[in-house]
Amino acid sequence: MHRQLITFQLGEQVLGIDIMAIREIRAWSPATPLPNVPPYVRGVVNLRGVVLPVLDLRHRIGWGATDPTSRHVIIVVRAAEQLQGLIVDAVNDIVAINPDEIQPLPDIGDGGASFLEGIVTVEDRMITVVSLDRLVDLAATPAAIAA
Repeated sequence: MHRQLITFQLGEQVLGIDIMAIREIRAWSPATPLPNVPPYVRGVVNLRGVVLPVLDLRHRIGWGATDPTSRHVIIVVRAAEQLQGLIVDAVNDIVAINPDEIQPLPDIGDGGASFLEGIVTVEDRMITVVSLDRLVDLAATPAAIAA
């Protein structure tokens, strides 16, 4: 059985998220910052009446902070039973993969790798598969942000 991923860019790196977790892809809009949140939480945006936390994915996985521009997008995903927004550089395409072809990451220390499921090669492209369950923790849920 195949699995579909939405692929996107963080700098020169191509990453993918399971398409079933994607709720929408929207243009970048500035987030309202909040005090006392982890540094990777850029703030919140209003998504049709829902307060949506926006995470800087690049920062969350340890690749430095994003300086968002109008060219960036927010991928809205359902993770940890909550809607979350992820800032990415650009969305690429949809790819179908065989889950058995996802290779585990080499054991080279923790860092951002703990948020990654593995790597899969599609048409000579290496795609790093993001694990949303590991990426989003209680510190980034709206209840924790509002507290």
